[in-house]
Amino acid sequence: MIEVKNVCKQVSTTEGELQILDDINLFVADGETIAIVGPSGSGKSTLLGILAGLDTPSCGSVVLNGQDITQMDEEGRASVRAHNVGFVFQSFHLLPGLTALENVALPLELNGDREALKTARNYLERVGLAHRVTHYPRQLSGGEQQRVAVARAFACKPTILFADEPTGNLDTGTGEIINNLLFDLNREEGTTLVLVTHEMNLAARCNTTLQLQAGRQMTPAENSKDTTEKEN
Repeated sequence: MIEVKNVCKQVSTTEGELQILDDINLFVADGETIAIVGPSGSGKSTLLGILAGLDTPSCGSVVLNGQDITQMDEEGRASVRAHNVGFVFQSFHLLPGLTALENVALPLELNGDREALKTARNYLERVGLAHRVTHYPRQLSGGEQQRVAVARAFACKPTILFADEPTGNLDTGTGEIINNLLFDLNREEGTTLVLVTHEMNLAARCNTTLQLQAGRQMTPAENSKDTTEKEN
């Protein structure tokens, strides 16, 4: 569960205060999917970072699975992330010196999982990479690397998965495979899925869409008006 109340974010610049997010309110139930959409610079990635506890808001609160992470220090937020959160980014963030299997197993091993390699192998099989477990990132295509990243994220069994433009570096066909994989695993695992995307067809697959414009949350009526104006 994610509950966001009156979140805002300002940063100081040489020209004064810059408002990145302004009064964001949101509720996402367990197992739901939500897309955060909007033009570049609208605050999508900043909001994702705040929701995941990687950044802190200037005001407002964020509750993850009943815990108000805005009242925690970095150590506390890191503990919540370790036990609840998974990530898939546009850049794959694989360690080049580790095989696909070792990349997926590493976070499990760090958490003391004695079955880390077995679990990692299982998730690589589920994403169609059983034949690539001993390959290094440089030996994998972009789509295969992203599938390793997806397997790594789901292997830790997060209750919430955050994905920031997960198909941004992939061709259309490969991107569709990754998108299908995210939703398949969401259904199978019951994982709450939060996506930042420019792809409206992908957003349409989610239970909810949050539209941002210049850091402000648009209402459904404003979304409709904006679409009509673009068509005209």
